[in-house]
Amino acid sequence: MAKQAMTLMQIYEGWAGHQTSLVHAIAPLTPDQLSWRPTEHLFSVGELARHISLGRLTWFLRMGAPGSATLAQQIDDWAEDEDGNAYIVESNLAIAETAVDLVHWLEVTGNMVAATLNSWPVGDLHQTYRHTWNGDVYDVSRQWTIWRILSHDIHHGGQIALMLGMQGIEAFELGDLFGHITLPPLAKEQEK
Repeated sequence: MAKQAMTLMQIYEGWAGHQTSLVHAIAPLTPDQLSWRPTEHLFSVGELARHISLGRLTWFLRMGAPGSATLAQQIDDWAEDEDGNAYIVESNLAIAETAVDLVHWLEVTGNMVAATLNSWPVGDLHQTYRHTWNGDVYDVSRQWTIWRILSHDIHHGGQIALMLGMQGIEAFELGDLFGHITLPPLAKEQEK
């Protein structure tokens, strides 16, 4: 019997749990809680949630991920950097103070990530696309991009947890469990 190949979803197991903890942290927040920032020059809680969603879309679009082009059509305001790379003008998507809209974008981009991890085989992680940055042309792998966005989600999720804590708002899954809410399987002898 042939051994079944692992999927990217299996390799990146736990990302969906982190996504769930982000949604659970953002969903109950009021506009005042979402607009809170520790100091004037830093992102607000809502701006960070928006940034997580739109960062996913921008980078997954660059590597041609399933569903990314359709989602990108829902964004009206794109710009180009000096190297010709398209990016979303985040501040023009006025969702940072509306939990329902933030949750929507976290969910649709989370679904895009999940569809990608479920459809791309592990053996294709090495596939590359061209990306220019600071005048240098890079062959960027799918592995590099997926890791970039996973670490981006975790980093900014941690910022959100800290900022909610500073407001006295409990976000147990995102803060105390670090967004790692996916449990490993029970040991065989404990299964019932």
